[in-house]
Amino acid sequence: MSEGSALAPAFLVALDSLVDPNFQRAVVLMLEHDPEQGAMGLIVNRTTDVPLAQLCKSQGMRWLGAAGTRVDWGGPVGQDGGWVLLDDAAADGVEAISLLPGLHWARSRDALKHFAENPALTARVLLGYAGWAAGQLEAEIAAGAWLVVPASAQIVFEAPLAARWEQAIRSIGVDPARLVSSQGVN
Repeated sequence: MSEGSALAPAFLVALDSLVDPNFQRAVVLMLEHDPEQGAMGLIVNRTTDVPLAQLCKSQGMRWLGAAGTRVDWGGPVGQDGGWVLLDDAAADGVEAISLLPGLHWARSRDALKHFAENPALTARVLLGYAGWAAGQLEAEIAAGAWLVVPASAQIVFEAPLAARWEQAIRSIGVDPARLVSSQGVN
């Protein structure tokens, strides 16, 4: 899949017309998008009940951070696979793909271990991802299910989970209360 398309990196913000419970009011950080191959991203405003310490232990490593830290939910596909989102400092010395300044992603055990051993770094660990077949995402956008918004490291790492949907919409100068979902035109 190609990087740097109009949809990657970007946020997809689920509008209220999207009724799939997996994506209601979701904010998806798009990692890859290719109209002929499909698209994938990570939901960045959901969490799980899985303690990060438990995930680390299952990988033969020790979590040195706060006991209450939980793994986030990246989406309904491949929930047995993990992802790590990192800021610039956390990505230093780790093999990661840069999305934009201050925001990188990795799928390696080494990235997880690096964060587990250095919990003061800014990173998020997620299980699963969101994926679309070729043309599927474009059809959903045309149907008015998603709003495309520039991605922001600040929203991923600093905004509370519950505020990310609203902050992503407000980042383009739109009041979410005035947002009306409608089908696009061809």
